[in-house]
Amino acid sequence: MTPPDAPQGSPDTGMQAAPAVSSCLIVLKKRAEFLLAARARRAPVAGFLLQARERAATEAAQGIRVGFTCSKKVGNAVARNRAKRRLRALAREILPEMGRPGWDYVLVGKPEATIGRDFADLQADLRRAMERVHG
Repeated sequence: MTPPDAPQGSPDTGMQAAPAVSSCLIVLKKRAEFLLAARARRAPVAGFLLQARERAATEAAQGIRVGFTCSKKVGNAVARNRAKRRLRALAREILPEMGRPGWDYVLVGKPEATIGRDFADLQADLRRAMERVHG
């Protein structure tokens, strides 16, 4: 028996670690996918920028797809990675309930705001941005 504070994906348990993003979310990886989302709807909020687009019926991918990006304006590599971790956590919590299948979402970090803003405020920002995009 493993202790309750043991990591979920330890080799002793035979279980695999949980994915970085929920199983209903597919992560965007190709630059072309990010560029398509950049040309679509935008919802700027205090903590980040949300870009969203509805995929064409001819595109094969199903489900909700999400991407994360932070430019060097956000800071050094440590700051960018921290900002992206916070954006991934937001996506895991809110996109499964508010996102729509057949849509692509890209969360773009903002300098100082993505890292410095309270997480509850970031959650409220994402909910407001999702309502704006779909409303």
